[in-house]
Amino acid sequence: MKPDHFYCLIVDQRAQHPEPKIQSLPNDRLPDGNVMIEVEYSSLNYKDALACQGNPGVVKSLPHVPGIDAAGVVLESDSPRFRSGSRVIVTGYDLGQGHWGGWSERIRVPADWIVPLPEGLSTREAMILGTAGFTAAQCVLALQRCEIGPEDGEIVVSGATGGVGSLAVRLLAGLGYQVTAVTGKPAQHETLRSVGANRVVGRDEIVDTTNRPMLSAKWAGAVDTVGGGMLTTLLRGAKHGGCVAACGLVAGAELEMSVYPFLLRGITLSGIASADCPYEKRFEIWRLLAAEWKPNDLGTLVTEVNLAQLPAQVEKILAGSVTGRVIVNLKDSSAWIQ
Repeated sequence: MKPDHFYCLIVDQRAQHPEPKIQSLPNDRLPDGNVMIEVEYSSLNYKDALACQGNPGVVKSLPHVPGIDAAGVVLESDSPRFRSGSRVIVTGYDLGQGHWGGWSERIRVPADWIVPLPEGLSTREAMILGTAGFTAAQCVLALQRCEIGPEDGEIVVSGATGGVGSLAVRLLAGLGYQVTAVTGKPAQHETLRSVGANRVVGRDEIVDTTNRPMLSAKWAGAVDTVGGGMLTTLLRGAKHGGCVAACGLVAGAELEMSVYPFLLRGITLSGIASADCPYEKRFEIWRLLAAEWKPNDLGTLVTEVNLAQLPAQVEKILAGSVTGRVIVNLKDSSAWIQ
């Protein structure tokens, strides 16, 4: 590829429906920003799949390049904080939403969005973690803020085979917590045990569809990635002083329950928002993920694809059939451009 052009997977309007397609574009098509980055790896998240459909809640206008995660090397910088050759991470903010994202050989972004790649992580490992790992880490921090430690009892992780869920299982297990993983995929039970789950159960074993305001107190805390009936069950079944960190709503956005668990058991519902996490906190989370919180089995439950293979993975994640993390290798365009 010429230095003044780059390949990307761009979504445009075709026959009334958004359609992703690989294109070569000149550098001057990149959006505003004072740092240009050669992307080595990106990743696939559910929000990226929605962007591929032109979802107005994610994408402000077409054409658009999805990808809310990117890691690579600085090519050009007007910022004194980042020099050419620096290895960096970009997650969150408006990347892949209002601003063209990481499914591209190059991105241009504001310096304030960029975190230096911490020692202990490669760009590939950073994207295995990505927004999913960053979100999982925020969930763990929420439990710790409520002073819930490994000695306090069981922590439930819903959607445990998904990106956030599978990384939350690994982070919690690595910190010594007793983890119960919840999944609707029976074939993945043994894999979840291998990455640290003490117990693996099906969704039907957890979700309570009765209208009881409170359930038997069973778990010290939870990481909920799905919302809906799962979230209300986890809240109603938390022990006194428990905490539920909520970061997803694929099963529903409504919270249909009474305030009794909050008032009678003193539980905490902690909402997790990754995109606008303050920079200082963002920096510290990436430091933790590169050091004492880094999972030993980071390569487990990972699928690596190139740009040409991404559309098939988008269909899979929309159908709920992706397990773990999907990362995108952008380092060698000869592998996916004919």
